This record gives sequence, C-alpha cells and structure tokens, in this order.
Amino acid sequence: MPLSLLTGYAPIIVFLLVLVFWSIRILREYERGVIFLLGRFWKVKGPGLIVVVPGVQQMVRVDLRIVTMDVQPQDVISRDNVSVKVSAVIYFRVVDPQRAIIQVENYLMATSQLAQTTLRAVLGKHDLDTMLSEREKLNHDIQKILDAQTDGWGIKVANVEIKHVDLNESMVRAIARQAEAERERRAKVIHADGEKQAAQALVDAAAMLAREPAAIQLRYLQTLTQIANERTSTIVFPMPGEFADLLSRVARRDG
Repeated sequence: MPLSLLTGYAPIIVFLLVLVFWSIRILREYERGVIFLLGRFWKVKGPGLIVVVPGVQQMVRVDLRIVTMDVQPQDVISRDNVSVKVSAVIYFRVVDPQRAIIQVENYLMATSQLAQTTLRAVLGKHDLDTMLSEREKLNHDIQKILDAQTDGWGIKVANVEIKHVDLNESMVRAIARQAEAERERRAKVIHADGEKQAAQALVDAAAMLAREPAAIQLRYLQTLTQIANERTSTIVFPMPGEFADLLSRVARRDG
C-alpha cells in the first residue's frame, strides 16, 4: 500500500481505534449494565466484557452486592406518649437492575427515605416496653413492610436491625424508679408467701399434735431439754395436766 494512501486512511483508522476503545466496558462479577438504545431500554448485560456503541447506546452500572445503610435517628412518639430517638440499619440488595434504574430515580435515596418513614410508623404503634423488650419482632415487622414496598423497585430487603433507643434523662430516672418499685413488690410478695407457708406448716403441726397427745408430751420434754442446756438459774415451766395425773398415780402406787 502506498504511503500516501496509508496516510489518507490514518485518520479513519485512528477514529476506529478510539471508537473501539470507548466502546469496551468491563463489568465485575457483582456488576450489571443496564443498556439503553437511543433512550429506550434494550437489555441488561454483564458481567465480563461488553460493547457499548458511543452516542447510540448508554450504560448504567448497577451494583448487586448487599448494601448496608444506616437509618438516621428518628424522633418517635410511642403509643404511651413517650418521646424517643430510634436509629436502625437496613441490609438490602438489587435483584432486578432494570426496575432499579427505570422505576425509581435514585433507589438508594428512595430506600433510605422509605426506611425512615416506616421506622416511625411501625414503632409509633407500640409502647416503650415493647420497643425495649421485643426488638426481634419489630425488626421483622419493619423488614416485611420495606420488602413489600421496595419489591416494585427490584430491591430485596434482607434484614433490619434497630440499633439504639435513646431516652431522655427524666425518662431514664422514671424507668429506674419503676424497676426499683417492681423489685420491692416482688420482695414483699415473696416474704408474704413465706409467711403463708410457715403459718400453714404450723397449722398442720398443731393438727397432728392434737391427734396424738403423746406427741405433745414428747414435745414438752424436748423443750425442757433445750432450756436446760441454756445458762439459766431458774426455770419456770407449766406442767401439762397429763404429767400431773401421771405423777399422782405413781405417788399413790409407791405409798
């Protein structure tokens, strides 16, 4: 090929090389490319090496990995009119790149805003004790609602975790007083139960001794033995009538 002819084709060759260079895209394993042809959706490509014709086709990259998003602390008024600040974290991923790009302008921002409003709506239906003690159930409820609402955007919400439920100082002191009162109540109930059981045991013992007069005498003798072991100079102890009758019979027999 003559040098002059090669020189004449040089701009075309350079243009084609530049066009090929700008047409090649490499998508990683976790990426997909949503391709538009003259502004209309064409197909989803990737991963690997793909070709996008400049000026005719446009590509939007979509990351399919799980996104960890912090939900900013939200002011929530519980069902029992307690004001708290609640923060959470949500885990979600794009399962349909086409809908994630076409159905919503910015799926990350939309998911974040939806998570904030859902968090306030769900927690506002419960009282403070439920927020503090049943987080697992609340997490599941929020996740279920978010997953249903983001399904049209091609997004799957995998998990929601409530991170913090912050209370003001006055509410913390009130909860501490409530917990202390509850502990005192339980202590009094336990003490009353003990007294009741002890009284019932005494009633049962008295009934048993009443059925066996000899047992009462043995109990008197045991009590005398216990008192005799103490450092007491004089002991005044009432003698049962059964003992007096027994002693009088013994005295008449010996006499």
